[in-house]
Amino acid sequence: MTQIGELVLDAAAHRVYVDGVTVQLTPAEFRILAALCESPGQVFTRSQLLDRLSDGGSIYERTLDRHINNLRKKIEPNPRDPQYVQTVYGVGYRVRRP
Repeated sequence: MTQIGELVLDAAAHRVYVDGVTVQLTPAEFRILAALCESPGQVFTRSQLLDRLSDGGSIYERTLDRHINNLRKKIEPNPRDPQYVQTVYGVGYRVRRP
């Protein structure tokens, strides 16, 4: 289980909570968040995240952007000023350290 502020990811139970409330994520959103939460503070490149999303089909960068955008809408207090899933411009994304 990973906790970062009010965000809790329970990978074993495949659940995410924000402020104690269960948040429903798509499988792709969950895989992205789980990958980022494996190493808080570590920057994951787009390529690394796309590899995590790949299920044998084609996944494009714009698809990743859409998933990140939707994930932020669900878990961030203010999606326009993300506190959990942060963009590292020109590199990729990271989850802030606890």
